Amino acid sequence: MHSYFKNHTLAAGALLLTLTGIASRILGFFYRIFLSRTIGAEGLGVYQMVFPIYGICFSICAGSIQTAISRFTAADRDRAGRTLLAGFIISFSLALGLAAVIIRFSGFLASQVLMEPRCAPLLPAMALAIPCTSVHACLCGWYYGKEKVQVPALSQMVEQCIRIFTVFLIARIWEEQGRPVTVLAAVAGLVAGEAGSALFTLLSFLLFGNRKKDGPSVSGRPAPSSVLTAAAPLLAMALPLMGNRLVMNLLQSLEAILIPVRLELSGLSRSQALSVYGVLTGMALPFVMFPSAIINSLAVVLLPSVARHQSLGNRSGILKNIALSFRYSAYMGVLCIGIFTSFGDSLGLQVFKSAEAGSFISILAWLCPFLYLSTTMGSVLNGLGKTSVTFLHNLVSLLVRLAFVFFGIPRAGIRACLWGMLAGELVLSLLHLYSLRRLVRYAPNAWAVIVKPSFCLASALGIFSLFPDPLPLPGSLPPFFGTVLQIGLVCTGYLLFLLLFHKRPDHSSNSTVT
Repeated sequence: MHSYFKNHTLAAGALLLTLTGIASRILGFFYRIFLSRTIGAEGLGVYQMVFPIYGICFSICAGSIQTAISRFTAADRDRAGRTLLAGFIISFSLALGLAAVIIRFSGFLASQVLMEPRCAPLLPAMALAIPCTSVHACLCGWYYGKEKVQVPALSQMVEQCIRIFTVFLIARIWEEQGRPVTVLAAVAGLVAGEAGSALFTLLSFLLFGNRKKDGPSVSGRPAPSSVLTAAAPLLAMALPLMGNRLVMNLLQSLEAILIPVRLELSGLSRSQALSVYGVLTGMALPFVMFPSAIINSLAVVLLPSVARHQSLGNRSGILKNIALSFRYSAYMGVLCIGIFTSFGDSLGLQVFKSAEAGSFISILAWLCPFLYLSTTMGSVLNGLGKTSVTFLHNLVSLLVRLAFVFFGIPRAGIRACLWGMLAGELVLSLLHLYSLRRLVRYAPNAWAVIVKPSFCLASALGIFSLFPDPLPLPGSLPPFFGTVLQIGLVCTGYLLFLLLFHKRPDHSSNSTVT
């Protein structure tokens, strides 16, 4: 068994990240339920409003540098230490500066940028999480580049557990003191979770990290000259990525700010607009994004794996990664369409006590296959070094979404935003696929990625329709468990049909990589 996983690093890494990601999201669901019933839909909306600022900071000081560290570490493991140290110095310095700016100008950012003055006391607290995010991102980049995903995977669980425990503890203390539980408790949980995961990752690296000497050094540590040498190529890759991410996050932030504003133009009050925004981003979207734990895990390990195969000139390895990611993204996306369209209304009512959330879940179900395909295909393109291509594709996709938000919401309400998400992801998937077909002469098998999973899903749902509705439950279990059992039966039937029609993929095509 050990040798099997050693020879199948991509699959083993994706499996570990998937399991911890699913466990983390299950905990996150209970956390979201608690928040929705503690601070309400409007409170969730206010809480989500701080994330545009957080996302911009992450794109500047963490995300791009993590990707660069991961790719350089995968391509040249002998210089991984100096790459990590150079990246950390750059990232942490930027993080400290950004945190200071947010604390100093929190009032201006809340009222003039986010258009929500209630975010003013939340932003200084959120700023404390940014340096922690920097530490965590750099170390995770090093681990992903080494294709050692155990620590990043466990850090997800650490972050989620600390976040939930912190919010529960604060809520309990405030309730005992007779104080209302506010959005500030959720922000405190965010900071505690980021600090805990950063500390866990740092201690793991210091205690169990690679102790091999890394070039000219003193006491096994990279010398200053070697760190400066590593900083130049790292910045050469990170700066374009940083610029790309910053533009994307600015546009995403504009979208997040515009949605409540445009909802007011559709006839809603500010409170109603924030409530609808909270239902969408704090209830429906996390539900629909839950299965993406599997796809995101695959995407994370795809980038360094593709980069390593490219550096070795291993074309067949790249083709196998593309075929694997495309096939399983399609399988998961088709299944999610069936699950969320069939059970979305029930899940919204049973979990969040919101018919609106159920309606959003049912509509967003059609987002899944395109979201999953664009995630994995984008990771492959980044692994091949085509970061500018993925940036342009994402830019076009986001502009499509913004057009729906700006022009559609005043006329059609929040549904225009939902259809904009679907249109944006469809455009993004098609653009990624077009670029990959030009780079890699590989055409996905329509039977394998569309016809077969659709037939398997229809068969599973057809057999499920023969069961009584609702299913009989023992004792006095709430209806939610009946819905979970129904979903489990459909998933089991779908998997069995897929296995029945399984055919070993053929990678011995005449595909080439240019």
